[in-house]
Amino acid sequence: MNRKKMLGSLITGLLMILAVTMLSSCHKTYKIALVELKQYQVPVLKYRQNNPVVQIKLTIPADAPSQNITSFSITTDGTDSLSDIKAVRVFYMGKDSLWIKYEKAADKAGGIVDPVYPDDFIPGPAHYADQDIIDDWRPVQFGNDMAPASDLTIAGEQELIPGDNYFWVMYELTDDANIHHKVDGACKKIGFAGGSTIKPVSDNEIVQRIGVALRQHLDDNVHTYRVPGLATTNNGTLLAIYDARRDRWPGTFNTDLQGNIDIGVSRSTDGGNTWEPMRIALDMGDWGGLSQKYNGVSDACILVDENTGNVFVVGLWMYGILDTAGRWIEGLTPESNAWEHQWRRKGSQPGFGVKQTSQFIVSRSTDDGQTWEEPVNLTRMCKDENWWLWAPAPGRGITMEAGTIVFPTQGRDENGRAFSNITYSKDGGVTWKTSTPAFSGTNECAAVQLSDGSLMLNMRYRNPEPGKTGRAVSVTTDLGETWTEHPTSRNTLQEPVCMGSLYKHVYTLDGEKRSVLLFSNPNISDNPRRKTTIKVSFDEGMTWPEKYWMLLDEGYNRGYSCLTSIDENT
Repeated sequence: MNRKKMLGSLITGLLMILAVTMLSSCHKTYKIALVELKQYQVPVLKYRQNNPVVQIKLTIPADAPSQNITSFSITTDGTDSLSDIKAVRVFYMGKDSLWIKYEKAADKAGGIVDPVYPDDFIPGPAHYADQDIIDDWRPVQFGNDMAPASDLTIAGEQELIPGDNYFWVMYELTDDANIHHKVDGACKKIGFAGGSTIKPVSDNEIVQRIGVALRQHLDDNVHTYRVPGLATTNNGTLLAIYDARRDRWPGTFNTDLQGNIDIGVSRSTDGGNTWEPMRIALDMGDWGGLSQKYNGVSDACILVDENTGNVFVVGLWMYGILDTAGRWIEGLTPESNAWEHQWRRKGSQPGFGVKQTSQFIVSRSTDDGQTWEEPVNLTRMCKDENWWLWAPAPGRGITMEAGTIVFPTQGRDENGRAFSNITYSKDGGVTWKTSTPAFSGTNECAAVQLSDGSLMLNMRYRNPEPGKTGRAVSVTTDLGETWTEHPTSRNTLQEPVCMGSLYKHVYTLDGEKRSVLLFSNPNISDNPRRKTTIKVSFDEGMTWPEKYWMLLDEGYNRGYSCLTSIDENT
């Protein structure tokens, strides 16, 4: 199997076209516009109304006469199938790029802001706390929707202002667009009132992949969806899990624990093209007489037991709130505003009880993820009583070759310091055991089994040591009784301190079983999170050759990801 064919091509193109047109008026020559066209490597998503394809920036000198744009001539050349596109649109964004930054919104709103798509660039009526932000950034559609064609012209009228003027060509996809396809586009000509035109010439190298906007803001009346996990069952069904963060704390943009959060599940039986309605795997309801606001479940991880076909989902449940001294707060009501987080201050403490420490719960499905059993609490079974916290690491677990099933987990030790470890079962999920910490100062992690039978743990790491950067990596040969730091630890895979996904893809070549390791995260060493990239290793994590990197999304995003296989080739 050709490695490049198996992994796909690395997309690196960036289009920047400069064009100048001149107009003579009153014996003075003016520049009408300096034009820059850009395409970004971002996915084009089904079920999202507007997807950015081409950014058009026209710069008007301060001394230029007033000019109106009257048309954009667009080509869709490079698109695999026009039937994937429902509509083509152009939007005017004024002086702001469509790449709206969360920090700018937060600053203007005095630190209180909640965009529909924070750090994103999708036009639409965003839900900001400050009406001025809505007015400043509300895009204006130029002309009307157009049906897809190889070449099309969108007519309208928009006055340009001195300085930078941003337009975006947007695609809306059909619901049955093929996620294995790609789309492309370019602007061939821009028309001005009076007949002047600019004709950029494109040598674009970027094509954009089709994806699925599986869960979006306010779907099913859920405010925010975060923290993904993804797995493939023995039947080939894809199961995606996530936090269904139903509410937002008033006056803030916080939707995290503690809060009204359940663990949602989406199923696809056709390789990810279509998805069934959301199911709920973990929901503690009004347990113990407290409202759902104080019974949240978050940070889930999914595991397919390849021995039995059973599927497990684990999550972290918080009951009520601990104060800054680590004491449980009495008398909480739905109207209470007390809030704390398990990783903050003394939000979770030593012990086993629901009023002492956050709880580790697990639910099982025996029917391919269609229904879920009542959760079982594993806290007393597995947690070290002195630890402040023991929690799932979000993402996916694994089945080892000997049949042991393993969840990546995390916690806070007897001093409150973060660590990563594993939790495993040798009897199909009846009993579980958690390991010693693999590394200190780490938390969210992912596990794979190597060819020698050892287990590798790849960990998010907030590094306090100068010169030591990147993901921490440790290996165990005894299910976490002892750990050895890997040679690539803290010096190979960069990160902005964020969840990452490590996955072992197994395939057969010439009758021989083979495997590669895949890793995804924001490929950047600082915030904000961006440049979500998949990397591949053919030598079990010793090297990650840059020529095989695949940039999936260069935009600002929350950065969390999870990998799985659809089949041996995908």
